[in-house]
Amino acid sequence: MRILHTSDWHLGRSFHGEDLLGAQAAFVDHLIETVDAESVDLVVVSGDVYDRALPPVDAVALADETFSRLASSRARVVITSGNHDSARRLGFGSRLVDLAGVHLRTDAGRVDEPILVEDDHGSVAVYGIPYLEPDVMRHAWDLPNRSHHTVLARATQRIRADLGRRGAIRSVVMAHAFVAGGEPSESERDIAVGGVSIVPTSLFDGFDYTALGHLHGRATLTDAVRYSGSPLAYSFSEAQHLKGSWLVDLGAEGLAAASFVEAPIVRPLARLQGTLPDLLEDRRFAVHERSWVQATLTDAIRPLQAMERLRVRFPHTLALRFAPEGGEPTPARTPMMGRGAHDVARDFVAHVRGVEATEEESLLLRDALDCCVEDPDLVPARDAVVSG
Repeated sequence: MRILHTSDWHLGRSFHGEDLLGAQAAFVDHLIETVDAESVDLVVVSGDVYDRALPPVDAVALADETFSRLASSRARVVITSGNHDSARRLGFGSRLVDLAGVHLRTDAGRVDEPILVEDDHGSVAVYGIPYLEPDVMRHAWDLPNRSHHTVLARATQRIRADLGRRGAIRSVVMAHAFVAGGEPSESERDIAVGGVSIVPTSLFDGFDYTALGHLHGRATLTDAVRYSGSPLAYSFSEAQHLKGSWLVDLGAEGLAAASFVEAPIVRPLARLQGTLPDLLEDRRFAVHERSWVQATLTDAIRPLQAMERLRVRFPHTLALRFAPEGGEPTPARTPMMGRGAHDVARDFVAHVRGVEATEEESLLLRDALDCCVEDPDLVPARDAVVSG
């Protein structure tokens, strides 16, 4: 049996204000093409179909189109909900769409009800574990405490009990969780409870394959326990990630092979660092001129209009940081109490930029402050004293 393991689509997500729906649609095209080209029998999507519980209508439309195309493909499909999804909304009509070969598993009460998929070697039991919120599941399952380890241990216990009743049968488990060995990035939502979010890989011992979702970087925790990662980068911390899906073969005795199918890159990411003149003039940065760019400027003094100037060469610059090279530590701010508003504003400019405001800027600040009071003749804002 050939399985395509993907997760964390986050349909509807933007990237520093840039719309990603076109890139997500390109991934869907790639997914459908891969199902056909690689003769995939089963597609598993391990959570976070959407980026939020109430996704925008165009994201819902893309999901609807995707599910329809998958239903028309040669593969069976199992989809679970993640911590970004609304389990109720994603799971709406699940019993009806089951009939089309697309199986939505968003109900925690059904974790031990597998989808049975047949191949030449017999049946494979596919168990979909949706994201399990510890606070909710502690009451629903009468658990002794609220932790990710406790709820996932109970879920896998129920699955093992069902497998025991079925005899010799291969198994695939899907879970949306932070499992030890995976590397987080900046784009995942924190799911820690009591400061703890990580669960051990041992929870998935004995299953023929475990298809994980939640972390956005692909990872092989053991041969049979893997993260596919997200198909697109959703933060600059993922600039070096290889994005795509796992293509997994199950043989008569279990896992036989696994290879990674790279997803298309609509626009690459680049994290650049240097002084503004270096970034604007150095030829080695030319390869990044079409990339989404996060720039860290190391100029001793913060350059004026840095973003506008960077975008002349790198029109897709989205994030700008400042880290003066060899600069002195930022001095402590002067106490504001009892000082004039104009002096405080000038100090703020010096604190942020590392250099005093020019005379022209000082006059502009004075005029701006005067516009902040209803009657400047009564109390000019520039002369107002900052008090508690």
